[in-house]
Amino acid sequence: MEDYIKFQNITKIFPGQRALNDVSFHICKGEIHALIGENGAGKSTLLNILHGMFSATKGKVFINSEEVKFTSAFEAIQKGIVKVHQEINAIPELTVAENLMLGNEIIKCGFILNKDQMIKETQELLDKLGCNFSAKEKMKNLSTGKKQMVQIAKALYINAKIISLDEPTASLSDGEVRILFKIINELKANGITILYISHKLDEIFELCDRATVLRDGEYIATLNIKQTTEDELIRSMVGRDVSMFGQRIKPFRVEKDKTVLKIESLSGTAGFKNINFELKKGEILCFFGLVGAMRTEVMRAIFGADHATGGMIYLNGNTLDNSSPSACVKEGIGLISENRKEEGFVKNLTNSDNIALASIQNYMNGFFVNRRLKEKNAVRVGEKVKLNPNNPDFMTSNLSGGNAQKVILAKWLSTNVDVLIMDEPTKGIDIGAKAEIYKLMEDLLEEGKSIIMVSSELTEAMGMSDRIIVMREGVIVAEFNRDEFAEERIITYAVGGMKNEEVF
Repeated sequence: MEDYIKFQNITKIFPGQRALNDVSFHICKGEIHALIGENGAGKSTLLNILHGMFSATKGKVFINSEEVKFTSAFEAIQKGIVKVHQEINAIPELTVAENLMLGNEIIKCGFILNKDQMIKETQELLDKLGCNFSAKEKMKNLSTGKKQMVQIAKALYINAKIISLDEPTASLSDGEVRILFKIINELKANGITILYISHKLDEIFELCDRATVLRDGEYIATLNIKQTTEDELIRSMVGRDVSMFGQRIKPFRVEKDKTVLKIESLSGTAGFKNINFELKKGEILCFFGLVGAMRTEVMRAIFGADHATGGMIYLNGNTLDNSSPSACVKEGIGLISENRKEEGFVKNLTNSDNIALASIQNYMNGFFVNRRLKEKNAVRVGEKVKLNPNNPDFMTSNLSGGNAQKVILAKWLSTNVDVLIMDEPTKGIDIGAKAEIYKLMEDLLEEGKSIIMVSSELTEAMGMSDRIIVMREGVIVAEFNRDEFAEERIITYAVGGMKNEEVF
């Protein structure tokens, strides 16, 4: 295959951080090329340079032997170079069709939107992708996975020549993933070049032709997928041997006679009903299920972020005041949201500001915030979570996904919560950062905390949990103690293949 995209000596320096350092490699026309590495390795920065979102401090980008210098993402899109972002950007009040065709609307009579044609063409694309929602639906009513499919449909609509996919399967169901892979392979067959970022190595080996590894902003290697192994790929990514899956290292600390959190007959407007469980002191209790199981909705109701229509919640034997998230924090419960960009931190705040959000009272002198105390705490907890860069004045929105997640962890480590709900804590996180988060989870147990973890990765759930509760379509269908963990059995319950009575 011929060279098509060429990065030549690309360097990118942000204030206080060198994100890329003299990176050079090429991508062939019509291949599916993986871009892999730990969070903070420079993958997204490199793509942002290709797509005109950033300019390189040094170096050149060539496409089909011609140097390109896009000054905006719109200019790149006009040339058929499209990025499907990991974090979904959409206008909630507009319809699917209006979002999909934003900037490329169909006009009639010179200036009037041809909405009927827009809906028709959008629906054809959605049907091709196997989507079960209407082009007339408002974006705000779609799940995260469905919004992701709209982004992919948009790339198809403008007949892109180069498509970058940044963690495209992070919020998709298994069925949606299979459809996406089918579409990607069809695009490849039609000569479209695909750049693919994913931390899921099974996807890389199933889908991609070659993989370029970045580490700490530097080029490490480009490997032919058919001629390499997972172990070799991991060693290239992190410079050391790291287990792909969560594994408990420290002694188990569950105090089975001490119930920290008790949920009785909890129901909510989202559709879940009759949720009953107990969380023990020093335990990691995992909620596992497929897309639509409503695990996140249950956690939001417990935390007071959504309204519960019935049931009782007890914390340390007392009725929990979960009238609001702030009330829950005062009571001793924290929530790390799955949607870190919109709910985990504030975009226009620094690391120290975001880390202090849940514990601002600790830094007050009367009516004023003691900036020195706030920044001192940010550096302290930043060291604990291995934040990079550990700079209290760095804008959190400019961090990689993994480091942004560490800021959110640092926020809760700055509080005195006894129960931490972690909703997909390693979603979109690289292998090395996962290992660090797993270690932090065990450190929290050692300090006497208890954790509820929502996870869609069964290997993670089985490796890290003391117990697993399986949900399906808004109800609990099974519960397993650690000595009962069996992959096939857990999956079977998640998809509805057994009766609950076999476990309960």
